[in-house]
Amino acid sequence: MIVIPAIDIQGGRCVQLKQGIQDSASVYGDDPVAMVERWKSRGARRIHVVDLDGAFAGARVHGHVVERIAAAAGDVPVQVGGGVRTAESIKRYLDAGVSQVIVGTRAIEDPPFLARMAERFPGRVILGLDARAGRAATAGWDETSETGAVEFAASVADLPLFAIVFTDIERDGMLTGVNTEATAAVAAAGGVPVIASGGVRDLDDIRRLKALGLGEDALLGVIAGSSLYEGTLDLKAAQALLDV
Repeated sequence: MIVIPAIDIQGGRCVQLKQGIQDSASVYGDDPVAMVERWKSRGARRIHVVDLDGAFAGARVHGHVVERIAAAAGDVPVQVGGGVRTAESIKRYLDAGVSQVIVGTRAIEDPPFLARMAERFPGRVILGLDARAGRAATAGWDETSETGAVEFAASVADLPLFAIVFTDIERDGMLTGVNTEATAAVAAAGGVPVIASGGVRDLDDIRRLKALGLGEDALLGVIAGSSLYEGTLDLKAAQALLDV
């Protein structure tokens, strides 16, 4: 399992939101590309990027910034989401050097689209499964569907997806601790590895995830955002704990 630093982009800056609320941003830098070097220097093995403005707009907004991030990352894989609604968007990111592309809203609203994209780009598509009270959220987390997160994860078990990024929205950016129970339920739902997200605060959260005893084929990693920027979690120490 690996710890994946998050670089979230809003207004061209590196930010973190609380529970995905658009006007709740804490700003951590004016140059998201510079953050790549920061996390690479601290041993990042993968980087998670979100075009927040794209997520709210329903179309990529900071694609040029993401492409610069991918170039700066070099051999460190970059996964990106936010506003990805079309095959063209996926292809443009992959052609620009992004390793995997996250599809969220369109996947929930149009499951056949997700299936087609997974088959067209095997191993290059990630399902963004963002949940509020166990239900999948869409439209930049502004709307909550009737679709159960665990049930949806089970329904895509046979697709050639790279992973499922499972985010507990109510914990995201709040530093209140990762939802290990829900993460384990999604991981148990099917054959697609899960990347946990939302609420990670410190090494105790990393220990709790490790204690689940799931292999990388079930729990691939955990995304850390606010905890890394606020200094409650150290990337090197967290990864060292997982590597033991």
